[in-house]
Amino acid sequence: MLSAFLDNFTFCGEVNVHLECLNASRYIVLHAQRLHVQAVRVAEDRLAGGLRVAGFFLHPPTQVFVVVLNRSLEARRTYNLKIVYSALIENELLGFFRSSYVLHGERRFLAVTQFSPTHARKAFPCFDEPIYKATFKISIRHQATYLSLSNMPVETSVFEEDGWVTDHFSQTPLMSTYYLAWAVCNFTYRETITKSGVVVRLYARPDAIRRGSGDYALNITRRLIEFYEDYFKVPYSLPKLDLLAVPKHPYAAMENWGLSVFVEQRILLDPSISSIPYLLDVTMVIVHELCHQWFGDLVTPVWWEDVWLKEGFAHYFEFVGTDYLYPGWNMEKQRFLTDVVHEVMLLDGLSSSHPVSQEVQQATDIDRVFDWIAYKKGAALIRMLANFMGHSVFQMGLQDYLTIHMYGNAARNDLWNTLSKALKKVGKSVNIQEVMNQWTLQMGYPVITIIRNETAVNTVEIFQERFIYDISTKTKDPILGNSSYLWQIPLTIAVGNTSHISSEAIIWVSNKSEYHRIPALDEASWLMGNINQTGYFRVNYDIRNWRLLINQLMRNHKVISVSNRAGLIDDAFNLARAGYLPQSIPLEIIRYLSEEKDFLPWHAASRALYPLDKLLDRTENYNIFNEYILKQVASMYLKLGWPTNNLNRSLIQAPYQHEELRREVIMLACSFGNKHCHQQAATLISDWISSNRNRIPLNVRDIVYCTGVSLMDEDVWEFIWMKFHSTTAISEKKILLEALTCSDDRNLLNRLLNLSLNSEVVLDQDAIDVIIHVARNPHGRDLAWKFFREKWKILNARYGEALFMNSKLISGVTEFLNTEVELNELKNFIKSYEEGAAASFSRAVETVEANVRWQKLYKEELFQWLRKSLAH
Repeated sequence: MLSAFLDNFTFCGEVNVHLECLNASRYIVLHAQRLHVQAVRVAEDRLAGGLRVAGFFLHPPTQVFVVVLNRSLEARRTYNLKIVYSALIENELLGFFRSSYVLHGERRFLAVTQFSPTHARKAFPCFDEPIYKATFKISIRHQATYLSLSNMPVETSVFEEDGWVTDHFSQTPLMSTYYLAWAVCNFTYRETITKSGVVVRLYARPDAIRRGSGDYALNITRRLIEFYEDYFKVPYSLPKLDLLAVPKHPYAAMENWGLSVFVEQRILLDPSISSIPYLLDVTMVIVHELCHQWFGDLVTPVWWEDVWLKEGFAHYFEFVGTDYLYPGWNMEKQRFLTDVVHEVMLLDGLSSSHPVSQEVQQATDIDRVFDWIAYKKGAALIRMLANFMGHSVFQMGLQDYLTIHMYGNAARNDLWNTLSKALKKVGKSVNIQEVMNQWTLQMGYPVITIIRNETAVNTVEIFQERFIYDISTKTKDPILGNSSYLWQIPLTIAVGNTSHISSEAIIWVSNKSEYHRIPALDEASWLMGNINQTGYFRVNYDIRNWRLLINQLMRNHKVISVSNRAGLIDDAFNLARAGYLPQSIPLEIIRYLSEEKDFLPWHAASRALYPLDKLLDRTENYNIFNEYILKQVASMYLKLGWPTNNLNRSLIQAPYQHEELRREVIMLACSFGNKHCHQQAATLISDWISSNRNRIPLNVRDIVYCTGVSLMDEDVWEFIWMKFHSTTAISEKKILLEALTCSDDRNLLNRLLNLSLNSEVVLDQDAIDVIIHVARNPHGRDLAWKFFREKWKILNARYGEALFMNSKLISGVTEFLNTEVELNELKNFIKSYEEGAAASFSRAVETVEANVRWQKLYKEELFQWLRKSLAH
């Protein structure tokens, strides 16, 4: 039972716990943090008489609260524990915290919770670990001008004389503390009902609801609940689901059961001014949180080391669920590669990576396990599994898993066993636990090298080794150099020639090196491994096979599938960056792009060029690289042209692949300095300034704003700054703020950095993006790096406890440092301060070391090839 006082931001509470004593004990220990406990009472159930409490105390280092009794509780008896306490509604991002917004010129407040992973203990004393599932009956007392929400619907409301009201919520099913939730706010809502009768509401600021900004999210939520109920064959288990859009939140969203909380910019969407990337972002966050209502809320990981079980599934389903809403978008088969596989392989190719399942001994370790390795590698491994099992068997296995474990907890081996049984049912026997243990308990991933045997025509030798960007770390660290890293790899292989490609065969590779016969292989044909890139590994070939593949792409790229074209590009760039391949191979591959009409390979190339561009953007020969890239982009840029601005039709009608391809090509053209692209952006911005009507096409607004700010004078910067303050559209605010970081003017960049920490001007969660974007700008990289070091104490205090934020900030500010001087600055900085974020910093050092090493070893080789190539 809670009373929330939003006038002075405090709350007081009373918690009653019904507990059973298993072994006699004089102590009751539960979690509590930052709570002021006024009274404790322990009584035996049926009798009114209390047990004498000798004392109670908080123990901050372990975040527990201890009740000491005069005599022991007796085994096999039940007791009632009552604790009366009070605390602050903090102005931060965790526990029970407050946030505010401005409506009709006045500031309004709201209070909301974020308990995952270990912050329920900041709101009430509880057994705050996932395994201790219980039922919860929550009551919230608040001023009648506000409304309150929780996981369950309100059962009764009791109004008092003095303008206060108490809402009593229905009892929850068995659940863990971390997805319990409540909120006190004066929002309004819209609602809809699913086929099976689940009431779905979206709560947001009254002005956003009035504008219809929540309608898109509400409608897809209804459809997605129906999709998941059908896919999992398990009904949604609560009577209602509320989506709550709040201005300030540490994460994109949180899957509290029945009351999922979203930060506004990941759920509100104004259809008249949102781009496709923004629509996609909102869609996928919602798909993710809804998947958690099953994977996470209904079936919960036993312990945080297996957090990837819920996060990997939710991340994988982001793509499956979006495919259900937009069948033509091919998310799971295509976009998954660039946004998940290619992305996480960058992190997981560092020797300072970690396994997907990692041990968690104490509360402070938990934050470590919430990172892209858990989310994205988890998802990539689940996709690999679904592909080698076959999607229908995989789906059957998941239905069994959820049915067996509903309202309970499960660990990874429970999942592996259920999936192995599903395979047995269709007459296949694979020991999934044995295969998956290698992928989840070892860090990193393999690179498979396929070498054709010169003497025996149709034989190949296949090697596996752990892929590492900075090969020199292998020699420094004996554990990495040692060959104990082995995986059981489901390698799919196909043989092709100028006009067609064979069907794939699967080879399970489990040794350091193996010989295999590939019947259809002859002199003129080429080999392709990891068909459609369903496996979580890279593939390298002998140079002759690379040449044949490049040749094929130039002559008729359609013989090779879209996903494999994207995969080849990404593998080649990364193999070259790590020194497994000559620097010229990836640059030769992208020559074929002038004929490429599919979005995915362009997207893969654009993402792979990005780190290379950042390695070179402060070198004196940068213009040679620039010129080469522009040459590859020019003809496609001319072919596609610019989108026209038809504000009157909805986003979805535009063919997604075509619009995304055009956007990608314009982005490359403008950022590498295509003259026509620059002129077009400047014209569009000038038109906006002179007419005060924004006619810039939605899908390229961010590119135009950024290009305009970088090319034009300070007046444009001031104009964008003014628009950032005056706009109410969430999606627009975000891209205006990012555009300000594109300036070439160091004074403006410094001014922006200093303003970023003012919460009245820039939202807490957006300040990080400002600093990172300044660091990506070659004119601001050293400024952001300096700012980061000077303000580290403030930044660490603000974001240190929030998962992701610190690591995102640290990698964003350091990943493109690439000189000896910067490397030393980084090492000295780490020495000079003691605590916090150790894992992120060791990753940063390794990344910068690899950057410095690449400059020394390969930069010249690259420039020589570029000079030669441009001369031809």
